[in-house]
Amino acid sequence: MAGQGRTAVARRTAGLGLAGLLLLLSGCTGAEEPPLDPTAEEIQDTLDDRATAVLGQDRAGWLAALDPAEGALRTAQGEEFDNLAGVPLESWEYHVTGVRHQGGRAVADTELRYRIEGYDSAPVSSSRVIELAERGGRWYVTAERPGTGAPQELWQQGAVRAVRGEHSLVLGVGREESELRELAAATDRAVPTVRAGWPGEWAGRVVVLVPSSVESMGRLLGAPAAGYRGIAAVTTGEAGGGEGSPADRVIVNPQAYGLLGELGKDVVLAHETTHVATRADTSAATPMWLSEGFADWVAYRETGRTDPEIAPELRDAVRAGELPAALPDDEDFAFGGDGDALARAYEGGRLACALVAERWGEERLVDFYRAVGAGAHRDGSVEHALAQVLGTTAEEFTAAWRDYLRERLG
Repeated sequence: MAGQGRTAVARRTAGLGLAGLLLLLSGCTGAEEPPLDPTAEEIQDTLDDRATAVLGQDRAGWLAALDPAEGALRTAQGEEFDNLAGVPLESWEYHVTGVRHQGGRAVADTELRYRIEGYDSAPVSSSRVIELAERGGRWYVTAERPGTGAPQELWQQGAVRAVRGEHSLVLGVGREESELRELAAATDRAVPTVRAGWPGEWAGRVVVLVPSSVESMGRLLGAPAAGYRGIAAVTTGEAGGGEGSPADRVIVNPQAYGLLGELGKDVVLAHETTHVATRADTSAATPMWLSEGFADWVAYRETGRTDPEIAPELRDAVRAGELPAALPDDEDFAFGGDGDALARAYEGGRLACALVAERWGEERLVDFYRAVGAGAHRDGSVEHALAQVLGTTAEEFTAAWRDYLRERLG
């Protein structure tokens, strides 16, 4: 199940000529640029040394950036460095974005950017607030914490164990290696399943994070754990991300995932891998019933299960005469609420995609998904894609979907 926060697709505009003109004009005004804070450059030097130490696996160099007087910090940071040993890093760097002075101390707002080798084509960014003190003309780190609203990183929860599959990298904390290998195998099975249902171009590589508990999962997501207790996995990533974006992260809830049978585990991993594959064509214009319904349609497509078996909650509602009046709203997919209502939302979304695949064809379903995601905003995007790709209206499609529910589940 995909993460609930979504961002709009980043769109680049060809404005280089205008930008250059504005730069020339600003240079003629005589206005003076504010002087750069020399402290920022000095702090950047300290953090550059720290980054070099990470990539060089130089524990002493990592600790050398810390204030010698901060014994507890040095112990905690030494453990964090050791926890990172299992992560195959390609790059690691800090960017100082602002400095606030507090007497002889400073607080630096920074952005940690790192890439996992073989998976991230662009850096993952993480906001960090770093406190420093000056001693003998050099700045030393005295404290470090996530920026406001920023989630934890996996290695801040314990030693990371890495298992590589054919198409997957599974990183776990507090989990047995056999469990991680099982997850890698399930993810490897998911990739060809997704390729069969989504013929679009994507990297075909999946990064899976397995924390020790649902509480740790919540910290990785920067959200309360209560909303994820019954959720087996979520996928995080930037909507509209393509080759220039970091790889999505599939985050597994070890308790909920562990309760599933083999089919359930395969369906979960195929569902989440579908989100990874479709990320470049998913945007703020894509409703949840389509993104989640399509992921479920792909995941169940080759299982041989019937619609009543796949959609038991909606089946019972339809047979009780409680046919939904409309396709599920985004709010119906919120975690932490009515579990039966959440299940009906997913089941209804999958059957909407199954209707398109059966009546118009699987290629048209993929074309429809892409056309919706290409919209500039939510309003009108589905309606436009229905008209252009399927030759129907929202009202006609909703009526056909309701008839389809009666036919398949009644």
